[in-house]
Amino acid sequence: MSQKTKNLFKIILPLLLGVFLIWYSLSKVSVDKLLVYARNADYTWIVFGMFLGLLSHMSRAYRWRFMLTPMGYHIKYGNSFMAVFAAYLINYTIPRAGEVARASLLANYEDVPFEKGFGTIVAERIADMVVMLGIMTITLFLQFDFIYGFLIEKLNVTNIILLIVVGVVLFIVAAFFISRSHSKIALKIKSFVGGLIEGVLSIFKMKNKWAYIFHTLFIWGMYVLMFYVTTFAIKELGVVSPGAILVGFISASFSIAATNGGIGSYPLAVFAAFSLFGIPEEPSIAYGWIMWASQTLVIIVCGGLSLLYLPIYNRISKK
Repeated sequence: MSQKTKNLFKIILPLLLGVFLIWYSLSKVSVDKLLVYARNADYTWIVFGMFLGLLSHMSRAYRWRFMLTPMGYHIKYGNSFMAVFAAYLINYTIPRAGEVARASLLANYEDVPFEKGFGTIVAERIADMVVMLGIMTITLFLQFDFIYGFLIEKLNVTNIILLIVVGVVLFIVAAFFISRSHSKIALKIKSFVGGLIEGVLSIFKMKNKWAYIFHTLFIWGMYVLMFYVTTFAIKELGVVSPGAILVGFISASFSIAATNGGIGSYPLAVFAAFSLFGIPEEPSIAYGWIMWASQTLVIIVCGGLSLLYLPIYNRISKK
């Protein structure tokens, strides 16, 4: 298979999956019912959630500058902010193309070499991955009894112990062979793990490391908080427990990588998580659509305006 065909599949498959998941979610809750939920929603909480999402994106734009300053590039916050939103918007069309566009915009308007700008974005993703793993660990710790009880209900104790033992053995064996292998897959895995460790350690070597860490935690804190406060907009959800919020947030976060911007997959991911806690199907899916639509609206408006205003802003700045 040629590289061109592979790239085409990378674009088409997420779109097709998104279309299928939209159809599947609407087969569970009709458009008419979703519109009823949308009309009856408390928009005070939805707008508040959108505001928290905006704060997280603004913080991400500010955090980016901490990575570039040690390299001698003091970029304007306006360019950083608009490049971040433009990247989010572009990711809705071609998966991961936004990161390339973001580094390209910085190269065009701030004369930051593409490879250096892109390198800082990769480092950002590593920092975000570490925080996400932290959230998952905290969720596992807080919901250990629930998760353990759920596994006991679905599997017997012997099977659970066997799965753990097999998993640990497979991990040790895989790590042993990968560390000694020179195959392309093994080299890619070693490169990824090495880059992950190097990226994390580089944060602690930064001049403004504590500010960078603060903004990283702030970004993800706003993500979780916007997910939480928006649940108040749908009265049929009732009081959603912290455990359901965390599990739902993790599930929804992974769904964004499955399709372009989480289209179609986001509501179903929320429903799948909330159903574990006995939350009804219809309000869960309705909440997922409202949550996704409200944050997507922020990205479309801010991203679209950013793409339009970027050249104007930089012409004015040069004058």
